[in-house]
Amino acid sequence: MEVRQLRTFEAVIRHRTVTDAAVALDLAPSSVSQQIRTLEGTLGVALFMRGPKGMELTPAGQRLRGWARTLLDQTEQAIRDVRGQQQLLRLGALETLAGSYVPQVLARFAERQPGIDVEIHSERARDGLLADVIEGRLEAALLLDSGDDVGGLGFPPPAQPLTFLDLDPVPLALVCAPTHPFATRTALTPGDLEHERLLVNVPECSFWMAGNKILGSGPKRIKVGGIPVMRAWAEHGLGITLLPRFAVADNLRSGTLVELDLPLPDLSLRLVWREDQESRPGMRDILYAAARP
Repeated sequence: MEVRQLRTFEAVIRHRTVTDAAVALDLAPSSVSQQIRTLEGTLGVALFMRGPKGMELTPAGQRLRGWARTLLDQTEQAIRDVRGQQQLLRLGALETLAGSYVPQVLARFAERQPGIDVEIHSERARDGLLADVIEGRLEAALLLDSGDDVGGLGFPPPAQPLTFLDLDPVPLALVCAPTHPFATRTALTPGDLEHERLLVNVPECSFWMAGNKILGSGPKRIKVGGIPVMRAWAEHGLGITLLPRFAVADNLRSGTLVELDLPLPDLSLRLVWREDQESRPGMRDILYAAARP
């Protein structure tokens, strides 16, 4: 088997069609098809079959999938070692965290593991990050979660179990405009918010899920958009919204938003990775270097 064939094999898995894989690899579709046929001929088995959603793996293809990622990782490690390059950590992160918590984590890596390069891949969607970790395109990813297992916040657990480490608490704030009737109320409970307008993004959003766990189903969900939109609508008195404190800190200081008097649990900044990544030399120490002192 050739390395280029394994990379092409992975691309077809990821993109589901030969055409899309060819675009991603900057190859002609005929070249992608030929590499897959050659790989199948070398192994003496069919790796793909055409399904309603595109190219689907056969049982033999499923077995090769894990081996392909392992072999490609080893190839990359060997190349970096022979060239005398530093070890590489490909770290994914939700875009929500990119400007707030990611720099703190990078600073810890730089201080405690100066002999590695960290490559950041930012994603809007949690599912994409988890898939990239499972498929080996990332060594680890940063996301928001809670509880004792990955997915405790309320999103579906990943396709295979992941190891995780909670790095930092991420405080939440339930906020509204100073003119809102609840702005001066004290000792609120979730029951007080029944039928109140709760400004949200989409059900996959971490803060929508946190609202479900903390506030229950009482508030009326008003879909408005991402964090900047939820914040702006709340400033204009169009409802209340649950956001990370770092996203509203300036507004609270300036007085354009006020925090409601309702106790809230923190979310966790969670680093997730495949357990077998720890078998790579030094990787466990690298991952745990992101933890607080």
